[in-house]
Amino acid sequence: MKLITHNMLTSKCLKGVLTGYPLAINATDVKVNEVDFNPDFIARIIPKLDWEVLWRAADSLGHSEGLPQVVESNYEANQEFLKTAHKVLLEVEVEEGYLTCPESGRQFPITKGIPNMLLTEAEVQ
Repeated sequence: MKLITHNMLTSKCLKGVLTGYPLAINATDVKVNEVDFNPDFIARIIPKLDWEVLWRAADSLGHSEGLPQVVESNYEANQEFLKTAHKVLLEVEVEEGYLTCPESGRQFPITKGIPNMLLTEAEVQ
């Protein structure tokens, strides 16, 4: 699971959960896989992200080095910032572990890089 995906996942469909965001990451296997750098894509996606959640997720995985805690002004022109954001968003991948809902404690397994967010009928609001 890439951190760009984690930034958009929520467990708000669980019974009794209001926001279910952000999900905590507990990784047992993390890999870094090289992906072609596309600065235009990174510049366009940054405004859609919850940057604080991204930084905390990267930090919890030990991959926040060089990543600022807040988005810089005029970040679109800063190639080093875009490359660092690219690495964290698209190259760092959680292969095995689980995500935990901050409100209910419900855990969702991550297996072979895929988070299983399926719910039982009894869990759905």
